[in-house]
Amino acid sequence: MTTTPTAPERGWRTIDILVTVLIGVAFGVAFMGYSLFYTAIGPVTALFRPAEGILTGIWCLPAILALLIVRKPGAALGAEMIAAILEALLGSHFGIGAVISGAAQGLGMEIGFAVFGYRRFGWAPAALGACLSVFFEWIYEIIAYFPEWDVFFKGMYLVFFLISGLVLTAGLGLLLTRLLASTGAINRFAPGREHAERTAV
Repeated sequence: MTTTPTAPERGWRTIDILVTVLIGVAFGVAFMGYSLFYTAIGPVTALFRPAEGILTGIWCLPAILALLIVRKPGAALGAEMIAAILEALLGSHFGIGAVISGAAQGLGMEIGFAVFGYRRFGWAPAALGACLSVFFEWIYEIIAYFPEWDVFFKGMYLVFFLISGLVLTAGLGLLLTRLLASTGAINRFAPGREHAERTAV
């Protein structure tokens, strides 16, 4: 992924909308299984509940993938909301909370890339977007789910959130985008073109 500032393309193409929706739908279905994973590891995380935060970064992947590929303001929020709404409609035990989380995560990602004017799509905006995404989610969760926790538990929960955001959101998001670009699947998008330029003989 290039870190060279580039002017964002204006206007949404039909393919931009389709890919954003596709990312949202794919993750919305996948999130149903991931939410069950939370339940399955409950006995382990019960030993130290804040450690559960290490899993949070996966929930933010639709947002970062959509922005890294489509590179349009609103792509992160759109993909994340589609994923969250579909997850809720499919019967996730998080219910309406999934939709609220989707909004928080998508908004955080948008702000992170907006700081760079939607002109940079390397590690710095990805890391900032990921950290803001999980931070907004942390605020929601300590209010909605864990208001009784003491300051230490809430602080450790945030630490795990940030680690997860940097590794599972920013790191994995950049890696997946590079892998998709290398397959030629996103040649009609900037990451695909950049990959072709790098590998051109």
